Amino acid sequence: VGYMGLKPSGEMYLKTIYILTKTVHPVRSIDIAEYMNFSKPSVSRAVGNLRKEKYISVNEDGHIFLTPKGLDAAQNIYDRHKVLTKALRILGVSEETALNDACEIEHIISDESFEALKQYLKNK
Repeated sequence: VGYMGLKPSGEMYLKTIYILTKTVHPVRSIDIAEYMNFSKPSVSRAVGNLRKEKYISVNEDGHIFLTPKGLDAAQNIYDRHKVLTKALRILGVSEETALNDACEIEHIISDESFEALKQYLKNK
């Protein structure tokens, strides 16, 4: 269980919604499905869970919005992803591998280790 009690899959969905909100207005389930290359039923299930846990709200038109709780979690997860990708790239890992590995590590790294890595990279 990762950030704020979310499962890694929930974290991935939140991060995706956060990324999409920067370019797609408004975000819909189909946008998430296309971005993640997941089926619409899988996305519907995840959206339902995130909504139930109050990470997102969905209006009558099916537009998805991050709640304050969801935005906080999504920003944290996205920050972890960026920092971990940067660390791996500095170590000489290829862009594709760094992105893929960061996606895995971001769900399991402890807050203590992440903060230490983030502080170490601040001046890099």
